[in-house]
Amino acid sequence: MAVAETIQQDVREAMRAADKQRVGALRLVLAELQKSAKEGNEDELAVLRRERKRRLEAAKAYREGGREDLADGEEAEARLISGYLPAELSDDELSEIVARAVRDSGAESVKDMGRAMGAAMAAVDGRAEGGRVSGMVKAALSG
Repeated sequence: MAVAETIQQDVREAMRAADKQRVGALRLVLAELQKSAKEGNEDELAVLRRERKRRLEAAKAYREGGREDLADGEEAEARLISGYLPAELSDDELSEIVARAVRDSGAESVKDMGRAMGAAMAAVDGRAEGGRVSGMVKAALSG
């Protein structure tokens, strides 16, 4: 079953349960998925990752502005979206992938970070955030 279909079903269940916040969050995500599909982009997971990232960035901005209530709502939506994404890689799994990517790409120093990052991000396939991968690649190339 496609992610969009699963979310549509979850919207119906949330409506039956009268969970207005969940319905609203799921409808926003579903709208983004449908818009992306209409534009010809079939990568539902990329849309979900983007939407989760938006929520986390908004939560950070709200916290910096002293709006804990709004930040909590954004983080709740980010957790909801995370439920539709594949599980994140553990540090050990990511470290192994990064080591293999550095070795296979022939990267030897931080100057070669672009090659190593390209290989690592392809192998990670969205199961870890880019910043996390970048930090591990940089550490591996630094020594």
